Amino acid sequence: MNITIINGPNLNLLGTREPAVYGNSTFESFLNELRSRFPENSFNYFQSNVEGELVNAIQEADQKADVILMNPAAYSHTSIAIADAIGGIQTPVIEVHISNVHARESYRQELITGSKCVGVISGLGLEGYALAAQYAQGITNR
Repeated sequence: MNITIINGPNLNLLGTREPAVYGNSTFESFLNELRSRFPENSFNYFQSNVEGELVNAIQEADQKADVILMNPAAYSHTSIAIADAIGGIQTPVIEVHISNVHARESYRQELITGSKCVGVISGLGLEGYALAAQYAQGITNR
């Protein structure tokens, strides 16, 4: 299975940004762990702080990936463009959030993008990506 992971703004700071909320691990080190845990899968990774680049990555992944695991980060709460991109492709998208968005500020509790995804995992740390990858094994695409 070909899995594309797309991460949004500030996730390039994992490991140093608010470790009490996001943990001490970089995403790149966790990605290596994912590849070890799911050797039968191919993982492609993209991260950007720019909304339009995320939209482009979603559209490009539609041609290549069997499933997309996406953490739109702060754009989850604001981006109609990203929600429209998710809604406009055939590839299933699973939204992942490291922190529990429902236990945070009220403005973080509405997920505009999540409404276009097959599911949302929130609050399980980086392990949420592994759970999404495991769930993706049961998704048949196209």
